[in-house]
Amino acid sequence: MNVTRGFSGRPRVHNPGLPPGQYDARDDWPVLSAEVTPDLAPADWSFRIDGLVEHPHTWDWDASHALPAAAYEGDIHCVTGWSKFGVRFGGVSLDAFFSVVRPLASATHAVARSHTGYTANLPLSDLTGGRAWIVWEYGGAPLPPEHGGPARLVVPHLYFWKSAKWIAGLTLLDHDEPGFWERNGYHARGNPWQEQRYSGD
Repeated sequence: MNVTRGFSGRPRVHNPGLPPGQYDARDDWPVLSAEVTPDLAPADWSFRIDGLVEHPHTWDWDASHALPAAAYEGDIHCVTGWSKFGVRFGGVSLDAFFSVVRPLASATHAVARSHTGYTANLPLSDLTGGRAWIVWEYGGAPLPPEHGGPARLVVPHLYFWKSAKWIAGLTLLDHDEPGFWERNGYHARGNPWQEQRYSGD
């Protein structure tokens, strides 16, 4: 596991915009990864949606960039305790990808897969309706590799371990299937405002 500074020793100052148990990381963006950062060039990146969809499909870098551009501007929250306010990610809404593959009515959950093999599970309802993005820009610049570049999933209303770095695809299922951290004791959903950090929270 790769960890940078910023995970401990910060005072918890009351802020009504912070979920419980969080602190404002301000200009810091701590790095936490379950695996070594891959050497993945945009030309080698791809994104596939399969499983319970009408038309499984794979996009390469150019094809994904041809979809309507979209951005997320707001806050993000990590299960380790930090939050960042006013971030801006640029990319494409997942809704644009879903409009191509057309999820089946039986699809209720998804497993996000990284190019490294990392996985995270999510209810499909947390990925639709303008709630999730595939992004390749941060603050107007290319997303750095240590933060998931060339492209990552961003699901900002959930703890950030759900926003899989180096995203490779989504498999839609009719049931919940735990991902990497969920198999290791983390909560199945990860709502920061309900402090759903660990199984049983």
